[in-house]
Parts: sequence; C-alpha cells; structure tokens
Amino acid sequence: MSATLSTALRPQEWSPTVWVSVLTVAATLLFRLFWRPALPKNAPMWYKKGDWPIMGAIEWYYGRRADFTREALAASKTGNFSFYVGKKQLIGISGVEGRKLFFESKELNFPLAFAELLTGQPQPPSAHREEDNFANTFQKALVPLMKKENFVKNLDLLTGDTRAACDVLAAAPPSKADPDWRVTDPFESFYEIVYQLTMRTVGANDIADDPKLLKHTLSIFDWFEKSDSFAKVIFPWLPTVNHYLRLYYGAKLAFVFRDIIEKRKATGKKGNDALQFLIDRGLTLQDIVGFEIGALFAGQLNSGINAGYLQVFLTQNPEWMARLREEVDGVIAKHRSAPSQSRADVLGSLTIEEWEGEFPLIDLALRETIRFCLPGATFRKNTSGKDIPIGTSGEVIPDGAYAIYLIEDSLFGDWYTEKWKWNPSRYFEENAEDKKTPHAYMGWGSGRHPCLGMKFAKLEMALITAYWVGLFDFEFSDEAGNHVVPDRSLLMDRNHHSAKKPEKNMYLRYKLRDD
Repeated sequence: MSATLSTALRPQEWSPTVWVSVLTVAATLLFRLFWRPALPKNAPMWYKKGDWPIMGAIEWYYGRRADFTREALAASKTGNFSFYVGKKQLIGISGVEGRKLFFESKELNFPLAFAELLTGQPQPPSAHREEDNFANTFQKALVPLMKKENFVKNLDLLTGDTRAACDVLAAAPPSKADPDWRVTDPFESFYEIVYQLTMRTVGANDIADDPKLLKHTLSIFDWFEKSDSFAKVIFPWLPTVNHYLRLYYGAKLAFVFRDIIEKRKATGKKGNDALQFLIDRGLTLQDIVGFEIGALFAGQLNSGINAGYLQVFLTQNPEWMARLREEVDGVIAKHRSAPSQSRADVLGSLTIEEWEGEFPLIDLALRETIRFCLPGATFRKNTSGKDIPIGTSGEVIPDGAYAIYLIEDSLFGDWYTEKWKWNPSRYFEENAEDKKTPHAYMGWGSGRHPCLGMKFAKLEMALITAYWVGLFDFEFSDEAGNHVVPDRSLLMDRNHHSAKKPEKNMYLRYKLRDD
C-alpha cells in the first residue's frame, strides 16, 4: 500500500500505460467541460459578443440582461438570436410572431424554465411525471385561495391590517425639517404592509398577527431572495455558497411553519387560514414551505415594489394625484352612513364588491406602475421533443432550448405614446393603447400564463392606496422631510432580473389630511 502511494506521488516513475490513462481522463474531462451542444443550422444566428468559454454570455445574468438582449436583437436581421449560458441554449425572440409563439404555444413550458434558469426556486421532483410536478401542486393550491370567497372571509382582517399600518405611520415621530410632516421610505413601510396582507392570504394568521414573527419571516424571505445562485445555472454540480444559504434560509422558514403545524396538532385547534387549507389538503411540510416561498416570491417581489413606486409616481403627477384623491373621497362620501364616521371607518365598512368595483382609477394607476416595474426578460423551455418554428422566419427554437423574451418588447412597444412617461390615461377606453396589438401588455401575464394572483394583487393595492391617499397628504422628500424635486431618474433599471427596491432610498413626507 505504501509503495503504491509512494509511486503515485512520483509521476516521473509512472509507466507509459498510467500516463496514457491519466491523459485520456484529463482530455475527456476538458472535452466535457468545454463541449456545448451544437445549434441546428436553422436556429437563429449565434450572438457571440460577450460569450466566454465554458460560461457563455455571463453578462446576460450579471448586470446587463436587458442591454445584452437589446443589442443582440439589433444585430439580428430576423429579430431572433441564439446564445449560450453554460451548456444551455437560449433563443431570444421578438416581434409579433415571436410574441404570439411565446405566449400562446402549448409546447413551451414556463414552470420548468423558471426552475432551471433561476436556481433555488421550487423544482418538480420529476419533470416528466405530471403528478409529481410541483408547479401543478402549487397551482392547485393557489387557485382556491385566490377565489372571491377567500377574500370575503379575510376582508375584515385585511382592512384592519392596513388601517393599523396607517395608524403606525400617523404616530411616527415628526420629521427633522418640519414638525408638521412625518417621513417614510415607501419601499420599506409599504413593502411591510404588502407582506402582512400576503401572509394573511396565502400563509398563516399566526405569523400575520405577530409583529415579531412577521418581521422575522420577512427577514428570512429577503435573505432567501438575495441568495440567488446563478453560478449553479452554469454549473449545476457546483456547491456554491449562495445555494447553501438558500437551503439554510428555506430550512429556517420551514422551522417556523413546522412549529405552527405541530402546535395546532398538539392543541387540536385548527386555524382559519391558508396554512390550514394546505394541511387539510395533505401537503407535506416540504410542499407547504415550497408553496409559501413560491407564493411570497410571486406576490411580495412584485406587489411590494409596485406599492412603493405607485405612490412615488403620484407625487410626480399632480393630475393623477388629484384624480385618485377625488375617486377615494367620492367612495368615502358615497358610503358614509353618519357624519361621525371617519375616513378610515368608512373604508373599513366597504364590501369586497365595492373594493373591487369602485376604484377603477387606482386599478389603472397600478396597471401603469407595473409597466415600469417589470424589468429584464422572461423565458419558456421547449419540452416538445422537437424543434419549434418561429413564425414564418424559417428559424426554430431547438428541442430542449429556452425561449427568451425581452419584457420591454411588449410593455414599451411603439404602440405606446410617450412610452417612457408614467401616464395611466393611456388605458382609457378612448385610448386603449394596451389593446392595439396582440399581447401588447403583459403586466398581468398573457396568453397561456395569466397571473393567478391578479385579483388579490389588485385588491391589496386598492386597500393600500385608498387608505394612504384617503388619510394622508404626501410629497416626495429627502430623509429629513424637506420637499424636494428628484435629482435622478425614478425609473427602475431595466437590467434587473426582477422588480427591485431602488438602489438609493426614496422618501415621502406625509401628514394627516384635514377632514
């Protein structure tokens, strides 16, 4: 044994046979490392700028997703292009035919692409067995929770949560610059309100009712979201730090839900919430945690950011600030049953039908805000077992490849007038800019993949905006509470992979309105 080890440590004594074996293994490993599946001849042109050996177009993942896609589309004669991320083949598509294929094809799989291109997301145990597909489990659990009867059941809790959050804002210390005003970072305060409403609707009341547990789980969620591991997309076998951090934070969230579940079992006291619904459906703890992470990702990352930007955009558009204030005041006046009722009292008395039907302008303001808060690109995987033609271009999406669609190709299309201006009037019936071409607006999904949580997202945004606009005057300010004009663009960086909080804090100063 010792002689063999001694020889192994002295390569100069190796026999020719050993050297041949070692070099063969090394050559095989290098070949496997550098090898990529060849694109078929009828795939779109390979955009090679920024392509690195082994890794591929890493800038598409790290910091220049929209810019890279835009540049590649501009270099293509057909409006389609190919590139690699690791060994994965990605096909960028655009235009009318590209949109139609992307949003309408039954052969392009969204959940699988989402799982494989965003490491750390819940993944199906088997991509080929329908009954094992986590996406199906997720959808079947989420759809009942998004029904009207669930909103009706939770409405008093949702309005109570929103009012309580406004009471906390009203009781905040005065600003340094002016004691008549208080100051908040809307991407913190509104983000927290959205989280509570989301937890109330798709999570556990035990968490939504406990401020400490609410902050604790929100912190876990935020760390989980920050610990994405794009290196594992390129090297699926690589044990990256962020991958294990995601496992760690996922486990921390699992412990919270495990403790709640065990407490309910021990006491025999069932909850009246989404968690109990999942337990009664027989979901395992792993599936419950996967569901909660997926539901929170879907709701919190988008609505949490939209809630802040909507109020910021209002401060820069006096016309729409006045429109929304008139709408909210009109609803309050219409439903006030006694002079002694406060604005908050009236809002708390509204029915689900009134919340969903009497704030159309808030809905349009949200629609326009979403247009500005969906950056980057979205994707689907070709799981058809064959190449898929891209319209009449003569090009294809190869079997197993991923179709990539630049979101701004839809949300900032040429059919929008002054498309870089925040202007909800574009959706008025006489303008209808979002209906001028198929899939002209994908803010709520489009085609085969509409947003399952749209009704809830609209409800929570109506709640938050109606209470905020109804109870407070507010302006854009600095941290001290001085009214200021923004010295930089308020628009989100289009290169982000998903909605993000502003890199530099934004502030609103506010005070209670005079009744």
